[in-house]
Amino acid sequence: MPQTADDMGAVAVRTWCSLALEALGREREAIDAINVYPVADGDTGTNLYFTVESATQAVEAVFAAHETGTTVPVAADAVRAMAHGALIGARGNSGTILAQLLRGMAGVLADGHDADHLRRALTRAAASARQAVAHPVEGTVLTVATAAAEAAGRAADDAGTAAVARAAYEGARTALEATPGQLAVLGRAGVVDAGGRGLVTVLGALVEAVSGRAPERTYVAVPAAVVPVPQDCAEGGPAFEVIYLLEATDNAVDRLRARLDRLGDSLVVVGGDGLWNVHVHVDDAGAAVEAGVEAGRPYRIRITHFGADRVHPHTEPVQRAVVVVVPGDGLRGLCKEAGATTVLARPGEPPASGELVDAIRRAHAREVVLLPNDAELRHTAAAAAEQARAEGVRVALIPTRAAVQGIAALAVHEPDRSFDEDVVAMTAAAGATRYAELAVAERQSWTMAGICQAGDILGLIDGDVAVIGEDVPETARNVLDRMLAAGGELVTLVLGEDVPDSLADELEEHVREGYLAVDTVVYRGGLQCAPLLIGVE
Repeated sequence: MPQTADDMGAVAVRTWCSLALEALGREREAIDAINVYPVADGDTGTNLYFTVESATQAVEAVFAAHETGTTVPVAADAVRAMAHGALIGARGNSGTILAQLLRGMAGVLADGHDADHLRRALTRAAASARQAVAHPVEGTVLTVATAAAEAAGRAADDAGTAAVARAAYEGARTALEATPGQLAVLGRAGVVDAGGRGLVTVLGALVEAVSGRAPERTYVAVPAAVVPVPQDCAEGGPAFEVIYLLEATDNAVDRLRARLDRLGDSLVVVGGDGLWNVHVHVDDAGAAVEAGVEAGRPYRIRITHFGADRVHPHTEPVQRAVVVVVPGDGLRGLCKEAGATTVLARPGEPPASGELVDAIRRAHAREVVLLPNDAELRHTAAAAAEQARAEGVRVALIPTRAAVQGIAALAVHEPDRSFDEDVVAMTAAAGATRYAELAVAERQSWTMAGICQAGDILGLIDGDVAVIGEDVPETARNVLDRMLAAGGELVTLVLGEDVPDSLADELEEHVREGYLAVDTVVYRGGLQCAPLLIGVE
């Protein structure tokens, strides 16, 4: 049960981000399906998910920095981190506007987090978002944000934060239902605005964060036939979407806005204090980037060709590839030797959806098998897969929960088989592999195996603590015995950077003496979160 409080303190901000990310993960595909404005490229829900994911990671980093102490971050730190994370991770037109909404809120909530500050924060957010859009259009997320702010302002003077948040949510939902009558393209398609629906989802998460109770979520029905497809640039409208972060002064950005407005449309420039996120649709992508270079220092440049095969514009893609998340450099090398494209998950730094999408693009294949190798990456990997599918890549996500499951899947990968047969074989191999890892307890706590003390060695099997020991060798042997009690043919050991080779020798001997016909294979994982990973097939 998430912590909640009737204010917008740091814990509430953290909970809000987490709940918003979960909600957008559930509703991402539905929002993508009604994306018809400003470009019917079916990615509004995914872009909002990416943006909130970046905001969430920034807030979690602030809390992680306080883990060694006894206090939580102050509200100002949390809201500023949320706004900064959204700014640097904003994707698409909708994500860029959401980033500015969060930045506007943060500017007020950093000074206080009661109901009155939330009211003023929502008003500031709606105004700043309109200012960021070169040519605001009614019937969009801007209309929904304004309605939310106005409804919050009408809440009773003595209303608490939860009541103000709920008023904003209801005002936004009412405005969302009216969008098909305000914007002709929505009315013709019979859908509400996709960005507006995403904002309603985010505000619903805010209500739950400060009250502990999720609001009822109902939306205008969407006809089953409405499934927008990417626009063909030949049918009208700019050919490219250009997005980049920019370090520049306010005056330089004012000149940049004017220049980009002449080059294209859907111009949104958000940010401040020297860091900006620039979004525009143009026919001349090079000119848009050049304008950024003249204004300051652009980086994280993303150029998307609407309606084109966006895997790679210059060379012929291969038929099939595997993209795998690995926890250390040792396994990275192993997987590369097997022909996989890898994404490194550094300790405490799980990859974001954008990194997985970039890896899929680097794989440069028509068909991709994605192995996340971590249960916590489920939503992240799903979002990346959906984005890649929208770009014309056939992606199969195999929900591997540990690196040893990914190794097992990669071992049976055969690109000459049909795609479906290959995915089935890899899924079966991963599913037949039990996984375990050793970890060091950081503090006294209750576990499934009893009470552990700080410094104890924990043996986790399939994600749950099953063994508590005093040293790594003893704990590893006990874990192996428990896993092999149910049978097995192959044990995989992945040693961390500081683990001596003698441990592998000792465990191999233990398996050889106690379990006939069970083979053992050992890999060096390099720098990874756990000193030892174990797989049993």
